[in-house]
Amino acid sequence: MCPAPDPVAVALDIGGTKLAAALVGPDGTVLARRAAPTPAGDAGTVWRALAGVVTEVVDHAAVLGRELLGVGIASAAPMDLRAGTVSPVNIPGWRDFPVTAHVAGLLPGLPVRLGGDALCMALAEYHHGTGRGSACLLGMVVSTGVGGGFVFDGRPHFGTTGNAGHVGHFVVDPAGPLCGCGAQGCSEAVASGPSMVRWALEQGWRPLGGTADGVALAASARAGDPTARAAFRRSGEAVARVVTVASALCEIDRVVIGGGVAQAWDLLEPAVVEPLAAYSGLDFMRRVEVRPATLGVDSGLIGAAALLAGDRAPSLPVGI
Repeated sequence: MCPAPDPVAVALDIGGTKLAAALVGPDGTVLARRAAPTPAGDAGTVWRALAGVVTEVVDHAAVLGRELLGVGIASAAPMDLRAGTVSPVNIPGWRDFPVTAHVAGLLPGLPVRLGGDALCMALAEYHHGTGRGSACLLGMVVSTGVGGGFVFDGRPHFGTTGNAGHVGHFVVDPAGPLCGCGAQGCSEAVASGPSMVRWALEQGWRPLGGTADGVALAASARAGDPTARAAFRRSGEAVARVVTVASALCEIDRVVIGGGVAQAWDLLEPAVVEPLAAYSGLDFMRRVEVRPATLGVDSGLIGAAALLAGDRAPSLPVGI
């Protein structure tokens, strides 16, 4: 008699562009996925779109004959794990939205765990990507914003409310540009893709193909455009300052960087590593390895599933 297949996790990845759900095996393999654009509108509109993709993957699990282990949710921040609510900046319709309660109501009887999307990326890379073998890991997402998450000895670090790891709001230049959070000179205001493009345009850069975006900026930098190359150096220096602070505070031994800007790894890596050597004065800080993320768009889903591994996430509010 054949043994029953391993249970699978239902993993959700909630972002401002798309809502994704997947079945993820214990080895991190994504067995099925569904996605839908994140709709504009009120809380109910967004929830119905998410519930739709969740129902589709759960139905597929039944077709495969797979038992469900539970639900892991990776969401854009900010959030409050104590209340099970999320208020993603890029989903205006959700403010203090009780996502864990809604998911638990949709799938009664299953444990539900919630974490930040960048933390889930870090957790995925720790278990299944270039973070394997590290003791203290910082995962960074450098894309339309800058996010991060810490994994210490295999355990994700949530902080009191689930918002630990907001490295995009480390101030790297007190005289720098105004950040969307209201502070001056955050790393997100310098290092994110839109910030890089905006700065380059202000310095006179013009894209080769007419579209001013991160892909065009990378193409110009590879073609030798000095302003485009300076934009990557400026972003890399901001990331290096973040890594330096994180190293001093937490003695991390590896940084894994993903996101849209990191797709141009040939440009970003030297822009980070070269100033990092100058910023890190102590031996333990100099030992930090900087590597590219390898799991791509599935990292949030894989990390969300990993939230269910053992007792690794805070308990949900009473009654959920």
